[in-house]
Amino acid sequence: MKKVKTGLDVLINDTNLQNVFKGNVALLSHNASVDATFTHAAFRFKALFGDRFVKLFGPQHGFTTDAQDNMIETNHYIHSYFKIPVYSLYSETRVPTDEMLEGINHLFVDLQDVGARMYTYIYTLTLLLEKCSEKDIEIIVLDRPNPINGVDIEGNILELEFESFIGRHPIPVRHGMTIGEVAQMHQEFWATKKAKLRIIKMKDWERFMYFKDTNLPWLLPSPNLSRAASALSFPAIVLYEGTLLSEGRGTTQPLEIVGHPKVEPFALSSFLKNSLKQTNLAGFVIRPVTFLPTFDKYKDASCGGIQLHITNRKTFKPWRVGQFMLRELYHYLGNEFEWRKPPFEYNYSQQPIDIINGTNKLRHWVETRGAFEALNGFENLIEYKKQLNTVKLY
Repeated sequence: MKKVKTGLDVLINDTNLQNVFKGNVALLSHNASVDATFTHAAFRFKALFGDRFVKLFGPQHGFTTDAQDNMIETNHYIHSYFKIPVYSLYSETRVPTDEMLEGINHLFVDLQDVGARMYTYIYTLTLLLEKCSEKDIEIIVLDRPNPINGVDIEGNILELEFESFIGRHPIPVRHGMTIGEVAQMHQEFWATKKAKLRIIKMKDWERFMYFKDTNLPWLLPSPNLSRAASALSFPAIVLYEGTLLSEGRGTTQPLEIVGHPKVEPFALSSFLKNSLKQTNLAGFVIRPVTFLPTFDKYKDASCGGIQLHITNRKTFKPWRVGQFMLRELYHYLGNEFEWRKPPFEYNYSQQPIDIINGTNKLRHWVETRGAFEALNGFENLIEYKKQLNTVKLY
């Protein structure tokens, strides 16, 4: 199978395309913004645009992708090598200011998304589009693969009363879009005023592909997604950020494991395996594990729990698996189970699990031990699929 060419690879190999951009250039990027040779986009931009490359921007976790967790902000600074400003869009503001955007003609966006609604980079992009709709600045998205494919769509649509920085728009959990298609969706359905947008499409990417199929290098797009496989478990395990169960932060396998100091892992594994017999969930196994977080929840406390191993990515339904396990853990742990309390992602009033889910109905389903089949009722995706068909680039 051919190696996919990202939007960045297309740009750096097309002299005619490069010559389109005549003015000053800025770049919004992070650790995963590399070409097929592992060369960072900032190096490429300096070589392509020279002194016209005037500013860098970073999303949540920072330009260098070293800041952990939610509401840990990064600073603005002058880059020690490139000698240009680096502005954080996860700082005192998530919206670029007029000062940050001054003197820019073309602002390129090269961010690796994970294909799930709760991941914030798509909202950094849509806030940027909204701000630049007021300005004569062209936004150019260097498109990248959806690592969990562009076919499968899963989960409930966000209810706008639960809008936050981990869910700004009415899309499902597993949204099936590339980041370029998110930009298209914003322009078509969410923008009150359209920005000047250009998308540099990938070459040889097909919608059925998972990241492994692209033959591209995986570099962590955020500190707790060091493996491409973790992107597929993310829509399941990210739910546990809304609880006081550990989702494995502070270990070498975050967002693949769940646990708690009060859990006996073999007992929990047996319980969950027995519970799963009442469902049609497939494509994964759970394994008892003991882990010791070095930071975050239960730092330096031994936790028992389970690890989620994906055995068939085509039949694995992460959102359903995550919701079902959450329901079972809530009742299994009883008084030891706790929902996380606000604030979470700058929301100081609503429960974190509700803004993660984009609804409070799923929390009530968990608490009342709703029927597994009732999950079907949360996935009303007919209108969304129509919208998606109008913005597909591939």
